[in-house]
Amino acid sequence: MGGIAGWISFDSDLTRKTETIAAMTAAVAHRGPDGSGTYVRRHVALGHRRLAVVDPAGGGQPMRAQTPAGEVVLVYSGEIYNCPELRTELTALGHSFGASADTEVLLRGYLQWGDAVVDHLNGMFAFAIWDERVEKLVIARDRMGVKPLYFYPTPDGVLIGSEPKVILANPLVRRVIDTDSLRELFAITKPPGWAIWKGMAEVRPGTMISVDRRGLHTRTYWKLTPRVHPDDQQTTVARVRELLEDIVDRQLRADVPVSVPLSGGLDSSVVTALAAARLGAQGLKLRTFSANYQRQESIFTPDELRDNPDSPFVREMADLLQTVHTDVMVDFAEHSALAARRAIVSAADVPLALADLDSSLYLFLKSVRAESTVALAGTVADELFGGYRWFFDEESVQADTFAWLAYRSAYSGDRLAELAPHMRTRLDVAGFIHDQYTAAVAEVEQLGDETPIERRMREMCHIHLTRLGRIHLFRMSRASMALGLEVREPFCDHRLVEYVYNTPWSMKSFDGREKSILRHAAADLLPESVLWRTKSPYPSTQDPRYAEAMQRQLRELLGQRDNAVFEFFDRQWVQDGVDMAPDRVPGNVRAGLDRVLNLNQWLEVYQPEIILD
Repeated sequence: MGGIAGWISFDSDLTRKTETIAAMTAAVAHRGPDGSGTYVRRHVALGHRRLAVVDPAGGGQPMRAQTPAGEVVLVYSGEIYNCPELRTELTALGHSFGASADTEVLLRGYLQWGDAVVDHLNGMFAFAIWDERVEKLVIARDRMGVKPLYFYPTPDGVLIGSEPKVILANPLVRRVIDTDSLRELFAITKPPGWAIWKGMAEVRPGTMISVDRRGLHTRTYWKLTPRVHPDDQQTTVARVRELLEDIVDRQLRADVPVSVPLSGGLDSSVVTALAAARLGAQGLKLRTFSANYQRQESIFTPDELRDNPDSPFVREMADLLQTVHTDVMVDFAEHSALAARRAIVSAADVPLALADLDSSLYLFLKSVRAESTVALAGTVADELFGGYRWFFDEESVQADTFAWLAYRSAYSGDRLAELAPHMRTRLDVAGFIHDQYTAAVAEVEQLGDETPIERRMREMCHIHLTRLGRIHLFRMSRASMALGLEVREPFCDHRLVEYVYNTPWSMKSFDGREKSILRHAAADLLPESVLWRTKSPYPSTQDPRYAEAMQRQLRELLGQRDNAVFEFFDRQWVQDGVDMAPDRVPGNVRAGLDRVLNLNQWLEVYQPEIILD
């Protein structure tokens, strides 16, 4: 686990650039506080920061293997969950191992299978392998995109990094933002490969890229593919349960403390119940954590996305399973402070769009990290099993756009209202969203004999897994790894994803509710109250003091005549929001004010060069 950096330059001598690769590696020190290393030769420089999760004494990187034809060198971030099985297989094929870490298994796997090693892996990973035998760099990312990886082509090679800040640490890179980069900040569509910085791209999930003297060569080794579902309802429910038990068992493997963030919703409760049972069989107790706000229960008011607060359901689950539970109370003063906003913007490299949810998540995970190094989360279960409310809203389902933008709630609202008029015209965000939606639909492969509703719901599920799900994985990954916390994602196991994705929608909703299969697969694990609880997203604070704190900070910005943030946002719109009573600020307005502050922090931290068409 950790962070990686790399530089390939076939026309330069990188042994003279050791300070640069050191700076690139240091840019992700937060991802790996337990160790660091670099490998530098004439045309290749690789760096690694390590978070020791398995075999703390071994598994240091960059890891090298000597062959008669030259060295093979690996830097890697992630976890290979089928590591024991692969080690056994490779040992039978003649390989020997000096450590128990999965790093060596991955390296030996490449020596055995070459680029096809990715087909053997079950896990979350981003890696770079320099193969001196053929002067080639191979980079790859896991199937669902749990672990991040970015690249920046150069005239004679490539720069790579776990986060954009790694690549930005190289003086070859200009910090340029163009029109397309800005459009996505206000669209929330997650274009494949989008990295905000001009010339930089994210390696797409399920993709391998090789770099040699001829250039870059891309191969998609995995994608969502339609298949006929062979099982009946009862068999499907049983298979999902079987898969989940195996997945959680694999993902609990670690030599450091493991925990589960528990919200009291179906997804996290299923993971908690399975993990608690597995550890209980070993005589161990599971640690759980929940996120809460000061006064949240006493002032909670239902809205279109949340019917009830999490706390009662969390307490019921923690009591039932006898977990070692901590209720993390997100401090109002810390949550509303500019320091938290700057921290999450710096962690993400972009001005995140989900307002107080992002800074709250960061502060929550900070408390988790104080007690645990690894956590199992419930991310992407809603995208996989059909858990969002708009899956059952006919208007949203039939809308010619992303359903999460069409749904009638504060989750969407008029997300362009805060834009300055000239910027609204120039960016044409609505047109951008339309183009992105058209492209997303075009990626969906269909079976030939499905009904119209099954075809439409396959589109919905595909788009959610490849777009919205990746937004949530991005948020979780950046917030957690900024703190050196490894978050594992059981619902992203590709075996489960392939199976459930190809389950007909009629079966996914057979009881007339969301996530029918998951609910029935866990029926004997959870109390009725949790089992049948309506989907409730990560909590947003309803404390008017948060809005009041934002208004104070925005008054300072409004007093700065030349502040660059008002090149993007309508000064009068911001002023109107500041003048509202704190307890009367609508949800979509409050979210817009949050985005103004986020962008302001991002402009201060990154100082981009903005070039608009």
